[in-house]
Amino acid sequence: MKLIVHPYTLPLANPFRIAHGSRTEQPTLIVELKDETSGLSGYGEAPMTSYYGLDSTVCTARLTSLAPAFAPKKELSPEQLHGLLDEIDHGISPFLRCALDVAANDLWARKQRRRLGLLWNQDRSRKTPTCFTIGLAPIDEMVRKLKAFPWPVYKIKLGAGDDDLAIIRALREHTNSPFYVDANTGWTAEHTIALSHELKALGVIFIEQPLKTNDLDGQKEVFLKSALPIFADESCQTEADVDRCAKHFHGINIKIVKCGGLTPARRMIARARELNLQVMAGCMTESSVGISAIAQLLPELDYADMDGAMLLAKDPARGVTFNPGTGFAVYPERSGTGVVLKQGPVISHML
Repeated sequence: MKLIVHPYTLPLANPFRIAHGSRTEQPTLIVELKDETSGLSGYGEAPMTSYYGLDSTVCTARLTSLAPAFAPKKELSPEQLHGLLDEIDHGISPFLRCALDVAANDLWARKQRRRLGLLWNQDRSRKTPTCFTIGLAPIDEMVRKLKAFPWPVYKIKLGAGDDDLAIIRALREHTNSPFYVDANTGWTAEHTIALSHELKALGVIFIEQPLKTNDLDGQKEVFLKSALPIFADESCQTEADVDRCAKHFHGINIKIVKCGGLTPARRMIARARELNLQVMAGCMTESSVGISAIAQLLPELDYADMDGAMLLAKDPARGVTFNPGTGFAVYPERSGTGVVLKQGPVISHML
């Protein structure tokens, strides 16, 4: 088994701003696990998100140092991958663990000549659309972005100022599509509760992570008094967080890069269902490598935010796309996650 790291810088189509800051490009690492016997490769991705302290050079070196442990492996299922990592580098960043997990899942499915999600027990009658995200900007710029990208459901980034309600009112004048609102920890409990009633009247479906993760008293109050469901994002990063969210949130947003991959993400979904939590899966700013992996989870989700590749000016891969009329995933007729690196190797087709 050969471990190969492909560093990229993903240029964004437009500057993207949230409560944490603004950026015009996103460094990322695409990880390839190549089975030298069959010639097949699986691909995963780790976006080098700066506010999580990730650096491309450091992370490339960390992954490269693992290559000798992979070299003698003839087979490597996703479960075996996690066992190997626990032996050789238990403290590896969940972002890097995720890239390896997705690559192992992708390769496992390619060897079976099936799309990954079709190998899982899922209710494929469920149709969950992805939203398209409108990042924070002056109101007129946010309106222009919305009008330029008609979509059946939007996520609106808020939380950086006093114009939050004005933003939603202005956007509502130009679309009837439902809104999800993401405050990225930028609000107080009092502000969240007050806004929730007016946001509900404006067609907002839920509010994502309004409070800072350490504001537990405020979160309890919001959970009881909000007119809208509250979803955890920053408060739900790993499997251990799911139980803690059950009495503070109505749902959770799972990011596979934060929890360590598709394998733990599916366990988080199962546990959330046991606790009567709604489930969403989200993305970072990722190429089609990462998005195509997350999209395998869609039949297990209530909500989805998988627009990362749509925000790019240039995507280094091809894979899952989304129908602009419905927001539903369009899966390519290829095995694994369906990803092909542009100017990369030919990938086996799904039977």
